Amino acid sequence: MTQRPALTPLLMRLPPPPLARRALGLALTAFLRRIAARRPAILSRLGPHGRARFLLDVSDGPFLLLMEPEARRLSAHSRRAPEPAHDAAIRGGLAAFLAMLHGAEDGDALFFSGDLQISGDTSAVLALRNALDDAELDLTEELATLSGRPLDRWLRRGSDLVARKSGLVLSRQEVTP
Repeated sequence: MTQRPALTPLLMRLPPPPLARRALGLALTAFLRRIAARRPAILSRLGPHGRARFLLDVSDGPFLLLMEPEARRLSAHSRRAPEPAHDAAIRGGLAAFLAMLHGAEDGDALFFSGDLQISGDTSAVLALRNALDDAELDLTEELATLSGRPLDRWLRRGSDLVARKSGLVLSRQEVTP
């Protein structure tokens, strides 16, 4: 298992004001919709669990995320308010979420080690994890396709620098046999 970052980036620890949370939710929703349009197999792979609402509790982050795949919506919610209604929850640190998403660590190992915890509809969580594994997403690459040239090169370099400084897995790593 890879070593966890000792420090969470400062921006992740600051509680966002309500207006910023709303703006973040709109940006995340647009990003999720773009990924879903580029990779429709992710949503189809969820099958009947596409209607599930997934609470993503990044424990070292300032807010909760609610993902609604069928609606192609990802919204940010205050930690101070009651949790939004959800069918399944995945809780853990940002490092564990990113490591699983980018294939740096096995999702099952993260769940069994306690780095990620699940509750609610476990079959929905399994379907989501399998769909994301199959998609082999790379968040840096997805963001780079949004930015266009020449910003994509700057974004990749910035992502590499942040990854080195923070220890977070911000992109999918090439595996050579």
